Amino acid sequence: MADDPHRSVSLTRTGPGHFEARNDRGGSIPVGNGAGEDGAAFTPVELLLVGVAGCSGIDIDLLTSRKAEPTSFEISAGADKVRDEEGNRLGPVTVTVQVTFPEGEAGDAARERLPEAVTMSRDRLCTVSRTVALPTPVDFEVR
Repeated sequence: MADDPHRSVSLTRTGPGHFEARNDRGGSIPVGNGAGEDGAAFTPVELLLVGVAGCSGIDIDLLTSRKAEPTSFEISAGADKVRDEEGNRLGPVTVTVQVTFPEGEAGDAARERLPEAVTMSRDRLCTVSRTVALPTPVDFEVR
């Protein structure tokens, strides 16, 4: 898969407003509208935020854990939903990165690398946040 640039998922309806998302590797996630019996399922907007935070989290982890294994690593993403004349969308997305490293030379090196790793992920590496930040057309086909 790493050589193939195409990425895709499929969703199958499991009930009113509820779907199961699947990837080609056999993974699945329940997706819903946030209501009903399965109100715990991730909404599509939450999955977008998971994509942004997860993509950057992976980048940042790979770049910093080479120096030292983190003792804690949390990353979150949030945005306000906007409804205006342009339609429904999210306002600016804020990603918050909280990472701690052990004391000592290796931990110091990882702490020093952290701001650069965050910048590299935001500006170049994270496919998800780069796609959101840049104008990216979304085409729909009805079959």
